Amino acid sequence: MAKLPSFLQQRDGALTRELALSPAGHGLGRLPEKGKPDATTTMTCGFCSTGCGLDVHLRRGEAIGLSPSADYPVNQGMACPKGWQALAPLRSADRARYPLLRRGRERVRVDWHTAMTTFVERMKATLREHGPESVAFLGTGQIATEELVFLGALAKFGMGLVHGDGNTRQCMATAVVAHKQAFGFDAPPYSYADLEESDVVVLVGSNLCVAHPILWERLKRNPRSPRVIVVDPRRTETALAATWHLPIRPKSDLVLFHAVAREIIHLGRVDADFVAAHTRGFEEFAAHVEHWTPERAALATGLTAEDVRELGRVIAEGGRVSFWWTMGVNQSHEGVRTAESLINLALMTGNIGRPGAGACSITGQCNAMGSRLFGNTASLLGGRDFKNPAHRAEVAGVLGIDEGSIPSTAGFSYHEIVHHIRHGKIKALWVVGTNPAHSWIHQSGMREALDALDFLVVEDMYDSTETAELADLLLPAAGWGEKDGTFINSERRVGLLKKVARAPGEALADFSIFRLIADAWGCGEPFSSWTSPERVFEVMKELSRGTPADITGIADYRAIDAALGIQWPFPLGAVATPETRERRLFEDGRFFHPDGRARFVFDRPRPLPEPCDAVFPLQLLTGRGSAAQWHTETRTRKSAVLRSLSPSELYVEVHPDDAARLGVEGGLRVLVESRRGSVSAVAVVSRAVQPGIVFMPMHFRETNRLTLSVFDPHSKQPAYKSCAVRIVHPRARGAGRGG
Repeated sequence: MAKLPSFLQQRDGALTRELALSPAGHGLGRLPEKGKPDATTTMTCGFCSTGCGLDVHLRRGEAIGLSPSADYPVNQGMACPKGWQALAPLRSADRARYPLLRRGRERVRVDWHTAMTTFVERMKATLREHGPESVAFLGTGQIATEELVFLGALAKFGMGLVHGDGNTRQCMATAVVAHKQAFGFDAPPYSYADLEESDVVVLVGSNLCVAHPILWERLKRNPRSPRVIVVDPRRTETALAATWHLPIRPKSDLVLFHAVAREIIHLGRVDADFVAAHTRGFEEFAAHVEHWTPERAALATGLTAEDVRELGRVIAEGGRVSFWWTMGVNQSHEGVRTAESLINLALMTGNIGRPGAGACSITGQCNAMGSRLFGNTASLLGGRDFKNPAHRAEVAGVLGIDEGSIPSTAGFSYHEIVHHIRHGKIKALWVVGTNPAHSWIHQSGMREALDALDFLVVEDMYDSTETAELADLLLPAAGWGEKDGTFINSERRVGLLKKVARAPGEALADFSIFRLIADAWGCGEPFSSWTSPERVFEVMKELSRGTPADITGIADYRAIDAALGIQWPFPLGAVATPETRERRLFEDGRFFHPDGRARFVFDRPRPLPEPCDAVFPLQLLTGRGSAAQWHTETRTRKSAVLRSLSPSELYVEVHPDDAARLGVEGGLRVLVESRRGSVSAVAVVSRAVQPGIVFMPMHFRETNRLTLSVFDPHSKQPAYKSCAVRIVHPRARGAGRGG
């Protein structure tokens, strides 16, 4: 290995140690396959936001296997297929091992000094030539919270970048805005224990069985025999197992829940005392929903008027009612208002702040909550507001920096960054731990944007992702299990990420890469004390002080370990006990608006941005394909076990009536076309979809060639779930096209 540059070996030597051979004497990136464990440590899974605890079994300090933790309060001894295979992605042959610099068509291995010099020289040259808005970054909900703090502070306060966003925009921006508008802060109010204490569980746009299997198992353990109601256009695995499935037309949810609210009002079942004491805006809301009769809702949703009345009655008389939603709501052209319509139902019936009740958004990525609070993208550090001078002063005081270095706006959101790349305003982009060339909506538009850049830097644990292959400079990053830090799950639980394996080659933790960039850029002094993730965790505590997400009472990483994760808020003086492992918000009826009251927020439903027509007569839905797949499959495809449990090629579900009309049989390869492109897929004839609707899993790179660039106006989250398509029989066009 070449001699490391001096700035890589400075301070406490942590970076040098990361590049050393493992204590077990194995080559970098290889894990011992044989031998009994001599120790076990518990850490949080790095796939989804459920945040399960995994017992990692060690031999001479390195992971040789894992099992679900029996004691961890989240999963209680359970794990989904991804959790069982969490170590497999670390062994993959396509791990990014060394910095790679593009020279012509080739990617050439370089040392870290060259990589840092190139990064700084080209980024600074772009800023000099084109101004402070010409460089942007895209972060992720996949890295540790401490790394998110470092990335956001470095990019915006150190490097002076104006624009940066995270891929949490793709999954949780809608819920964030809904929480802020209704509650006064991005505050998911629930605990997973509520799934076991509800009398009625309403799941909206959530295939819980597949997307969050452990939460489905928690629900199945509910001793109260709850009524489980699924509102979903597709007959998903969850819908099949539910008490009652309401096969709503896609994107008609807002009409339905307005009509349900009206029905509850007409039944006289509003919790008037709760509404009067703890909310604002109910009278205006009641007047608004009066227009949405069950009959009017039936026309919009495809349900019957009696279905609408019955849903209202069940919620009104349900006792403990909880409402849960995921991407079927969030990824919509009117997702914020739909999420708020569920919050409105919880507020008007007093189903919040008590066991088994609540309006509950289930997050997607493992650290989406950490990204939301500490990513320094849509929110200033600690969930603050960039526009608030007092908030900027607080952050400047904690970090010991000039308040003037903190921008007064959050900058462009993700889709605005893409737009301004395509139109020449942004010339250089730094992508950390995400794969937008695959995952972003209307894929060809994103590819055009990435091709238009003067300089693309990708920081990733693999050199083979669609985005990494386009990079001018690839920085090799450590993955889950190869570094320390914290994640924050959907129920606000701070859990530990631990280093139980060595990163391959010269790959470094993102935290260490940010340290290198800070020093090479010449802005390292404000971060000179940030010598380890745990030192930054102390900064996070100060950044949280006095906010709704206060964690100043968490002493250190050992306290998190001993408590098996700690939910925020946990202010100074709080005590972690088995009885407080699962806590909900708003039990005192106080919300985070200045007056302590929640808000009823509402609006008129908006039409579909791309309705079906004679040319494109089918409506495409997208979603999760199986419990063994995850997002763009960057990691899950590395496991032979997970590959065996998931579809190997893109498919499209078609209702039998549509299949008969089109002359399509199951197993036939067809073309699926939208106004943006076409793809080849295997037809699956299934009554899981309604006539006029088709479904394709999101995990395959081809799917987003079809999706439409439409965004919720409040959250700016992409509306992945609906666009107009057609299916072309191969005899009509030739089966080889588009795939």
